Amino acid sequence: MISSQSGPGLLFPKGGWENDETVEEAAAREAIEEAGVRGDLVQLLGFYDFKSKQPEAMCRAAIFALHVKEELASWPEQNTRQRSWLTVPEAAEQSRYPWMQEALVTGFSAWLENWRNGGGRVDRSER
Repeated sequence: MISSQSGPGLLFPKGGWENDETVEEAAAREAIEEAGVRGDLVQLLGFYDFKSKQPEAMCRAAIFALHVKEELASWPEQNTRQRSWLTVPEAAEQSRYPWMQEALVTGFSAWLENWRNGGGRVDRSER
């Protein structure tokens, strides 16, 4: 997880995507830019709606599990963010937003349990 630029608590790397990239490409790019990590997107964990900075506007985040293969020594936002490696319970406790806690507790934890049991995919169609 990464530190917020605007207050307490930790966040997932997140941001919008460009017109010429997929949501998966945007997630991989944001992980590099904000957290300085590179890897493989393993699974879409789900979609989570949250309130935008704009009054009365909502955003939708696609959350992915990322198998980190490389920690970069230098990355674009290293002067304004710190990355932290945490257990799932620690990350949920330190998440800035409830929707991020939900993504960890329901999305990632369900995927991890399924993976440990020989699966690896979680059906998120109910979202």
